[in-house]
Amino acid sequence: MIENLTIRPIRVEDAAAINAMRRMDGVRENTLGLFSERVDRSEQYIRGLTENDFQLVAEIEENGEKKVIGTVGLNVYRNPRMRHSASMGILVHADYQGRGIGKALMSKILDLADNWLMLVRVELTVFTDNERAIELYKSFGFVTEGVKKYAAIRNGEYADEYIMARYRIRE
Repeated sequence: MIENLTIRPIRVEDAAAINAMRRMDGVRENTLGLFSERVDRSEQYIRGLTENDFQLVAEIEENGEKKVIGTVGLNVYRNPRMRHSASMGILVHADYQGRGIGKALMSKILDLADNWLMLVRVELTVFTDNERAIELYKSFGFVTEGVKKYAAIRNGEYADEYIMARYRIRE
């Protein structure tokens, strides 16, 4: 785990770092990013977040400069009959994977989901061959609900995704 890690709400100024991560080798392959994405797409996404969207970034200080090295988002469904549920997504800079950043981001966003928003269900999708991410999700109680066949195009082929979810029923 990185010692000087800060997890904070996203800011529009983070758009360039988020865009760079979405486009980088080692990240793009496991997200829906494209190497041709422009920074304004990330800026528009951040500006479009609503009171139902929660986006955090992982930031470190390196050589006297702050650097965004990961992000996690939680999107609470707006339909009144589904407001107990949310979808989530996460990505970590390729140079910082395997160092506890994903775990720290997951812990923070699930604390928000569980103890502040009182969500019952958090769901996500993950490519079926992304073993590191699948293990991370399982460690937080996510279970595989099914397979989404031909879910996305990746490296010129159709790729399947697992649909995973975590439930917290309070009596």
